[in-house]
Amino acid sequence: MKYLEISLPSPADNLACDEALLESAEAGLGGEVLRFWSSPSLFVAVGYANHVAVEANVSACEKDQIGIFRRCTGGGTVLQGPGCLNYSLILAITDSGPLQTITGTNRFILERQKAALDPLLSHPVEIQGHTDLAIQNLKFSGNAQRRRRRFCLFHGSLLLNFDLALIEKYLPMPSKQPGYRDDRSHGDFLVNLNLAPKVVQESLRAVWQAAEPLSADDIPMASVDKLVTTKYSTREWNYKL
Repeated sequence: MKYLEISLPSPADNLACDEALLESAEAGLGGEVLRFWSSPSLFVAVGYANHVAVEANVSACEKDQIGIFRRCTGGGTVLQGPGCLNYSLILAITDSGPLQTITGTNRFILERQKAALDPLLSHPVEIQGHTDLAIQNLKFSGNAQRRRRRFCLFHGSLLLNFDLALIEKYLPMPSKQPGYRDDRSHGDFLVNLNLAPKVVQESLRAVWQAAEPLSADDIPMASVDKLVTTKYSTREWNYKL
């Protein structure tokens, strides 16, 4: 597996890059990749099936110029920005491998993430809900996937040193909650790991055996640009109009 550390200029670029890497692999032009990226500015990322008006405080976002962008994957709505590390996995789906089903994919990948993070923390990582990672019943990572025939995209965010108070401002309580949340507010439900990004990246790279960097020539930037123009920068896509 190759690794890629690249944070593109905008949330639209970064979300498009994940989809472009998936489509490139599906077309036989790329392979398995572990990518890391972060955003210097705040933005809201809604899941593919989310209703923006329900899952985001649109008036507060628009007032403060916080962009709202839709992912190509499922899952819930999150606020991202400084102190939040994103990872993206492009993985091959094989006939005899663990990624044949959605549930199997979730379990396989989250177990590996747990194995990477456990040694860095003073409390064991818990796999909660469908795709959450938590410590002491407090969530620090949400994850989602998109599947094609030969490859899948599995990505997630890790709260490292994020301003959690901002989440209350821009996100209402989610319309769907995992049982372990127990109606807790964002402030009572979420936690930062207080780890340096590089430490987390190195541990994840080791678990996924991602030793070789992806060359700049192998990044499908033409596809990224096309997806930004036709999809991720459009209000029709982001707000599902």
